[in-house]
Amino acid sequence: MKTLKGPGIFLAQYAGDTAPFNTLPDIARWAASLGFVGVQIPTNDHRLFDLELAATSKAYCEDIAGMLAGHGLAVTELSTHLQGQLVASHPAYDRLFDGFAPAALRGNTPQRQAWAVQQLKLAAKASRHFGLTAHATFSGALAWHLFYPWPQRPAGLIEEAFAELGKRWRPILDAFDEVGVDVCYELHPGEDLHDGGTFERFLEAVGNHPRANILFDPSHMVLQQMDYLQFIDIYHERIRAFHVKDAEFRPSGRAGVYGGYQNWIDRPGRFRSLGDGQIDFGAIFSKLAQYDYPGWAVLEWECCIKDALQGAKEGAVFIRDHIIKVTERAFDDFAATGGDRAFNRDILGLD
Repeated sequence: MKTLKGPGIFLAQYAGDTAPFNTLPDIARWAASLGFVGVQIPTNDHRLFDLELAATSKAYCEDIAGMLAGHGLAVTELSTHLQGQLVASHPAYDRLFDGFAPAALRGNTPQRQAWAVQQLKLAAKASRHFGLTAHATFSGALAWHLFYPWPQRPAGLIEEAFAELGKRWRPILDAFDEVGVDVCYELHPGEDLHDGGTFERFLEAVGNHPRANILFDPSHMVLQQMDYLQFIDIYHERIRAFHVKDAEFRPSGRAGVYGGYQNWIDRPGRFRSLGDGQIDFGAIFSKLAQYDYPGWAVLEWECCIKDALQGAKEGAVFIRDHIIKVTERAFDDFAATGGDRAFNRDILGLD
């Protein structure tokens, strides 16, 4: 068994225009002061990171790694969540997602998609320069608007959507395979990959590609009313990244899973700071240790009630206290009887 690495923190929700959140050295110093030992870096935020330079300059990556090491930190994964969203986007969402792309590409869907694909390929090279083994992203969506089967879906519609999604991602997965890095899709409502069933469809579409893997975030499963512990039992071989994020689901006579278009504060399903929701993280950390999860436990803070800075301070302690240092020996070794094959056969009455 392996001891999980952590605590790490995803910097996307903390990056800003004021110190210490506007440069990587300053935000690293802040994260380290709270007890984090890893940072997940959003590659779209130019205040913190230059993806193009990281893909072409190993020296740039070594400088970043050295600076982080000086604070007792390491890079957990690079993230292309926003770029991954644009690999596949239905026209109905074009205006909403245009803000994820450079201003010059907005309104031009083909060029925007080509840019997103190139961004993922740059992230593969950058990940190699950092010596990483996992990468965090979204899948994008061509069929999300069809998640509820009304009106009745024409035969073959979903299959066509996933065939196209697989076609778009296969070259990206191959690029990551060339550098030995897993692509970890955060299963997330709004993406075509949002639960186990859709992930299995995608695996089929990409020929069970070995680099198509999962970023496990139980909060999205709570909001979908999934069994997040059984999910680990089923898909543990593909889980290669982990967002530690809490959530709660309290349905009422007014709204349920769909939320009634309400603001986050009023929805039955809400993201919460660690320890304030309903997720059984003790069981999650136990199962990940049981199944030899090889990666990091990374805080992703999203809460409509608690302040982000308080969430980070408490989150570092919460994750640290949940990481299980796995045992190096069996608990009943004190009663070991020893033996060899001949001894075993004698006990069985075979000789």
